Amino acid sequence: MIIISEYFDGAVKSLGYDSKEGKSTIGVIEKGEYKFGTSMHETMHILEGELEAFLPGSDKWETFTTGQSFEVPANQSFSVRTGIQTSYLCKYK
Repeated sequence: MIIISEYFDGAVKSLGYDSKEGKSTIGVIEKGEYKFGTSMHETMHILEGELEAFLPGSDKWETFTTGQSFEVPANQSFSVRTGIQTSYLCKYK
């Protein structure tokens, strides 16, 4: 079953699904800055666009562009900000 999720008054939208590799979401982030919490380990792949992420344990924003990815441990929070619409694939373990 596909799960439709919407966050931050519709500025972040995703479709959740299960694959052979586990749970995943694919979505789009509108321009802005957003803070997320994790319940599972996440690997976020940037499919198109660019965003900056403020990751747990870091003291600065890091830029990620098309084809790049970053990881966030379970039970942590992280922030992202972008000046353009950006699409992503998030894989959970």
